[in-house]
Amino acid sequence: MKISFHGADQGVTGSCHLLEALGQRILIDCGLFQGSRTLAADNADDFGFDPGQIDAVVLTHAHLDHCGRLPLLVKRGFRGRIHSTDATRDLAAIVLKDSAHLQGDEAERNHEEPLYTQEDAADALNLMRHPMHYGVPVDLAPGIRCTLYDAGHILGSASARFEVTEGSVTKSIVFSGDLGSRGRPLLHDPVAPPPADILVMECTYGDRLHRSLDDSVAELYAAINGALDRGGNAVIPTFALERAQEILYYLHAGCEDGHLPPSLQVFLDSPMAIAATELFRAHPEALSAEAAATFASGSDPLSVDGLAYTRDREASQKINRVHGGAVILAGSGMATGGRVTYHLMRELPRAESAVIFVGFAAVGTPARRIIDGAQIVRMHRESISVRASIHTINGFSAHADRNELLAWHAQLHPLRTFLVHGELTAMKAFAARLPPGQLDLPRFGDEYEL
Repeated sequence: MKISFHGADQGVTGSCHLLEALGQRILIDCGLFQGSRTLAADNADDFGFDPGQIDAVVLTHAHLDHCGRLPLLVKRGFRGRIHSTDATRDLAAIVLKDSAHLQGDEAERNHEEPLYTQEDAADALNLMRHPMHYGVPVDLAPGIRCTLYDAGHILGSASARFEVTEGSVTKSIVFSGDLGSRGRPLLHDPVAPPPADILVMECTYGDRLHRSLDDSVAELYAAINGALDRGGNAVIPTFALERAQEILYYLHAGCEDGHLPPSLQVFLDSPMAIAATELFRAHPEALSAEAAATFASGSDPLSVDGLAYTRDREASQKINRVHGGAVILAGSGMATGGRVTYHLMRELPRAESAVIFVGFAAVGTPARRIIDGAQIVRMHRESISVRASIHTINGFSAHADRNELLAWHAQLHPLRTFLVHGELTAMKAFAARLPPGQLDLPRFGDEYEL
């Protein structure tokens, strides 16, 4: 049994790990590298393995940094099955089609061939016809069994536990995927799989604690009300999957309980977030009991009276006429592209407005530069002054914090741990807090005998 690492190794994007056992080659995730142009160029490089020799893919969830290279994998020869939960498959359909569209636009601007096309995305989705359900084992091949457990990260997200049996000996290996925080309003708490011999674990926030959720919600309301009082708008760069829906949930709650104006004007300016929001109603099995019951009663906790869905560019451009009193949710969450960049170009120079970051911002992204205090940022080849009030609220993170990660790790009692999906400083800080045991911080391309 071997494992090799081909993405999110001492970094946080491009998750891709290859498990080899009993003559089978199983890929866990195949994500897109995101951030700087240097990382973007990595997407077109060789995978580090032959896609045509991969027997199956297990996809932990539908974030682009975990599923975004699946169309390229298929384009280069993969013909096996892609296993995931139903909700992940439905979200991946939205994400991959949108990604293919963006790849085409980027290629046209740069007079290049796109990384992959809509047809490639459709080919990948056609291989995702083998849904898995939480807690139900599936035999991927003779001697190799996989069980998914709810990771509590986004709708349909999972940790994957493999059992490899040869003769009378069974070895277990768990891939955490991305782990969510406990006590969120829409999703289940993360579920720890049974103990495992080997653990491949994310540690995005392995070096820090999140602010409490109650404090984070209060800060969100204060930042929005501050912008409204000054006559400006509040722009929230938002990840389309989970973050947009959670913010909508708290906007709904704030309007209901008087923390926000009852007629608050809200624009959800993201076709992908709109489509993902609609999927929440279709997958009660992936929701917390309270959220599922609320939807079942006919109520909609993801709506406010002043909510407008802006699906097309013309509707998005009309938001330019709104000079104050609005909350604008748009992607991408790290401001690397998408409609939010145009809203930022308009609102960042306005001292009366606010920009509120509610998620992780990788090094090299415009969001990270703004958070780190840049006075001028480049967007669409223009220099944009930063005068708006900037807020960073990490309590909404879809990732577990240090203590939550440590508690989850402790339940698995692994003999050997591989840390992935974290910046090196976070990985080292988290590693220092783990109990004694074999520990590895793999680099891109590293291969290990298990």
